Parts: sequence; structure tokens; C-alpha cells
Amino acid sequence: MKTVGIGIIGSGSIAQAVHLPAYKKLQDEGKVKIVAICDIIEKVGKDVADKYGVDRVFADYHDLLKLDEIDAVDVCTPNCVHKQPVIDALRAGKHAIVEKPIALNAIEGAAMVAASHAAGKKLQVGLNMRFGSGPQAAKRLIRDGKMGEIYYARAQALRRRGIPGWGMFTQKDKQGGGPLIDIGVHILDLTLWLMDYPEPARVSGTTYTKFGTREGLVGMMGKWDPKIYSVEDFGVGLIKFKNGATIVLESSFAANIEHDQFVTQIMGTEGGAFIDPGNNGNTKFFTEESGSLIDSKINWLPVVATHEAEIRSFVNAIQQDLPVDVPGEHGVMVSRILDAIYESGETGKEIVL
Repeated sequence: MKTVGIGIIGSGSIAQAVHLPAYKKLQDEGKVKIVAICDIIEKVGKDVADKYGVDRVFADYHDLLKLDEIDAVDVCTPNCVHKQPVIDALRAGKHAIVEKPIALNAIEGAAMVAASHAAGKKLQVGLNMRFGSGPQAAKRLIRDGKMGEIYYARAQALRRRGIPGWGMFTQKDKQGGGPLIDIGVHILDLTLWLMDYPEPARVSGTTYTKFGTREGLVGMMGKWDPKIYSVEDFGVGLIKFKNGATIVLESSFAANIEHDQFVTQIMGTEGGAFIDPGNNGNTKFFTEESGSLIDSKINWLPVVATHEAEIRSFVNAIQQDLPVDVPGEHGVMVSRILDAIYESGETGKEIVL
């Protein structure tokens, strides 16, 4: 089976923390070769390349795309620099995986999907939470009919004091939004995936900025600059789907709550589930059987490194010419919903999709 040549575009924190270690593991298995790294900060790119034994380093991704040895690129840049590198890579004949969200908004994401179709190349979005063993177990139960018709879900990605003190997470023009687009995107995708990605019909939402612009608050993820804080620190959305189902989405960087929560609860006609993708032992299922109400808890599931699992799935799709597990179309739908929540929050109106 052909070894897949990989080019990394953007070698910052997410690339160093999870993407490159996953590729190194796959490289040791003979499945990929990390061919080149690109970063606009040349020293960062050089240091990362030295660490992973990569010979070629570029400051301009267009130079990286000229390499015939590269079959696919992994785009780990800030949200505002997702669209063009992906489109250029696809047009250069490379497959692409891009960190979440797919782009700043659904319009940019749709252009990326169109480029993948035009080029006949694969495009995967880095929505890794669905690869966890707890979510996968819930999905198997759903596929086996144990939940029946899923008609409602409550998805929460909530931090008590978790405004990022690094990067561009607090700047709307570069990030596209705050917690909704940064961490809400993950729990929304997971919930939509469990529900088989129904088509959204109408969205209402509200966003608040109550903490990010204030001085002297506790910062458990570093110190941010309140003077340039331009995103929400809490957002909520009500999403209604054409099949009659509903999702309530809540996401915060900062809120006066007991503790952080990254969970989704789904309700079906035959059963329900509480899914904690960060803690398999906290994943529970609820049914009625033989006149009794039954609560089930997972006894054991393997620990899965979800970023590694998503990258393995991307490489496998290339090697075996299979559809990717997280297609660009899913990333676009998530962005359509988030865009509508932001628009509803700004206009005070329900948004019809």
C-alpha cells in the first residue's frame, strides 16, 4: 500500500500537540512520510522540522504545494487562513484535512467543498470528537435501533473560566467567533453525527459578552487582552430541523457555573443517552424495559486518541480510495448553523435556512 506523503501547513500549537505526533506514529508504521513543513514564522517551522526529522521547511505554502512527493496536506492555521491554503492544495492535486471549523463561515467552507469536487480530491474536517470510543458506542446503539427516533438533544461545551490566553481566539475578524465556533463546533458536530445529520430548518440564538472585556478576572487558560476581546464569551442556539427534531446548543469561555461541561444528551423514543466524550465511564444510557426504568453505564471501553484516530481515518481513505469519515459537507452544515446563531443574536430574529 502506497506511503502517503504529507505536508503540514501551519506548525503552531495544535500541529505540535496532536497532529505531528499522530503522523510520526503513522510514519513509524510506514503508512505516511512527513515530507515538508510550512510556517510563516520560519524559526518555528525550522524548530518543529528539526524535532521530527523533516528536511524541507517553507515560509510560503505555495512552495510546499509544488512538491510532487506530497499527496496530502494538513492545514493547522488560524481559522482566517483555512480557506485559501485548502483550495490551493486541492487545485494542486493534493488531498486536504483542515482543522475545525472548516473556515470562518459557511460561504468560505462551501467554496472549499466545491474545490474538492472540482479537483476530485478528498477534503476532511478535523472534527475529532466523534472518533472517541464512547461516542462510537452510542452510535452503534443508535444504528441498532436502541434509541428509536431521536427527536431532541442538548449539547453543551461550557467552560467556567477558560478564555484562551494565546493565539487569535478572542479576535472575531481572525477567528469568526468565540466559544461557539471554537469548542461548540465540536459538540454540535458530535450531536449532529449521532442524529445522522438532519437538515436544519430554522435557528434562533443569543450571544453574550459579559467577561472577556473586563480587567482582572480569573484566567485558567492564561491571560488575554480585554482591550482586543471582540467575541462572545457565551452563546446559546435553538436549532429546529426539517424532520421535526430539535437541538439546544450552549457554549461558553466563561460563565458562573459549577464546573466545565463538554457533553451531549440525546432523547429518543426507545432510549436516551448522556455522552461525555472526555470520560467514557460517564457515558450512560436510559431505557424502559419490562415495566422498569433502566439506567446503563459503560463498564469498559478502550481509550482512543481521537486526533490520531481522525488522522488514521484520513490516511486510510486516501490509501483505499474511500470516502472520508468527516466530509467537508458536514463542516459546512455546522458552519451554517453557527452563522445563523450569530446572525440571530445580532438581529434578534429567527433565521430560516
